[in-house]
Amino acid sequence: MTVFTDHPRSVGESYFEHLQSASGFGLRMIAAGLACLAHGLFPFLFVTTGSKTVRHLHERMIAHRSRKAAAPELIDQGAYI
Repeated sequence: MTVFTDHPRSVGESYFEHLQSASGFGLRMIAAGLACLAHGLFPFLFVTTGSKTVRHLHERMIAHRSRKAAAPELIDQGAYI
């Protein structure tokens, strides 16, 4: 059943860690999408919600993953004790 574990392992997560992380991202994107729709109708509402959400999710997904991938090398080099 590696179909359920290959991708999570490739990003350094277990199946359940990946489920939790992906679900959190999805719920956050749904909420931001609804805020963007409301902003379209009422331009004075949720003015920065979409852009803030994109930045936050990018930081969690891309930047955090890069640091997490680099961490084992840094530990081996004695950078983390």
